[in-house]
Amino acid sequence: MKNTNEWYLWPMPFFEEHHSRLASGFSQWQCPEVDHDALDLEPACRRIAASLGDAGILDVVVPRVGEDGARKVDLRAACAAREAVAYQSVLADEVLAMQGIGTAAIWLHGTTEQQERYLEPARRGEKLAAFALTEPGAGSDVANLSTVAEKTANGYVLNGAKALISNAPFADFYIVVARTGEAAGSRGLTAFVIDRGTPGLIAGEPVQLIAPHPIAPISFENCHVGFDAVIGQPGNGFKIAMSTFDIFRTSVGAAGLGMGRRAFDETLKHTKSRSLFGDTMTAMPGVQTKLADMIIDLETAALVIYRAAWSKDVTGGRCTREASMAKLIGTENASRVIDNAVQLFGGRGVTRGSIVEQLYRDVRPSRIYEGASEVMKLVIARDLIS
Repeated sequence: MKNTNEWYLWPMPFFEEHHSRLASGFSQWQCPEVDHDALDLEPACRRIAASLGDAGILDVVVPRVGEDGARKVDLRAACAAREAVAYQSVLADEVLAMQGIGTAAIWLHGTTEQQERYLEPARRGEKLAAFALTEPGAGSDVANLSTVAEKTANGYVLNGAKALISNAPFADFYIVVARTGEAAGSRGLTAFVIDRGTPGLIAGEPVQLIAPHPIAPISFENCHVGFDAVIGQPGNGFKIAMSTFDIFRTSVGAAGLGMGRRAFDETLKHTKSRSLFGDTMTAMPGVQTKLADMIIDLETAALVIYRAAWSKDVTGGRCTREASMAKLIGTENASRVIDNAVQLFGGRGVTRGSIVEQLYRDVRPSRIYEGASEVMKLVIARDLIS
């Protein structure tokens, strides 16, 4: 394990030569100096987005048209980018991830006009995206959404509320999934792209989480949008949302891996230099076994994550089970690694402002968003028995 300035791809058979070149660039990117703990995170997020855009890193989550005429994410590259960026700054990883999650519906299913309008500004980091799916009464149970989009002669009128939406306080556009009623349950949902400032779209007050993260509720009060706001076909909103998760769920595990690697590096440095009972901490068998546990968790997670990314890139299929395993193991293992780091740092590990204390708060939400760990286990099991 090397520090971020010497970061390299894990020596595994899942990568091609160009991934090593990309990884070198990801590791050289330096997060701008921003106030990660500010109550208003918009200036920090916009500065980070511009920096990621200038470095070309947003290209891996907002893909250009390929030689085959399609837009496809190289998921191994996206995971490597999130691992490297999360190693430096979890807030920067949030910006990177949301530019992908908040545009995926458009580059996967959008019209040419929608792609031309939204994708290039997002890729440059000039416009920030949001993905509005979760509701106060519907988190993991997407089919239970209650926000309604009623069809009119000129488009749709949305009414309802969304909760815990990343970038909600200042996003320039939102991907919104609402109930249009073509059929019952998940078959009656439609995806829309709605611009900031559209009358009737109201961003609520930011919610303060245990770690810095720009998140807030949004509501719709007779929010009128035209037919040109519909992404894909009416009634396909659930499929569009799931196709987004099938791509980016794996990369959540990679972000956890980046956080865990940072905690491990900091812990290894600390235990090598810290004197305890007449010797360094690393001379103690108990410390050695914890370090072993940490690296085993990290390398196990890396194998699962990059195998899932390889499977998606090579087969082009949904790879739902692999993605769910990558998300589950990446975030759960990272949480154990960081918990061990806090323990080995002792009092400094729980002192506000220390690196491992920040990581301890940063990693906890990753086991909930984009599918809680318990839901990931259900997805894996149902895939096995279906």
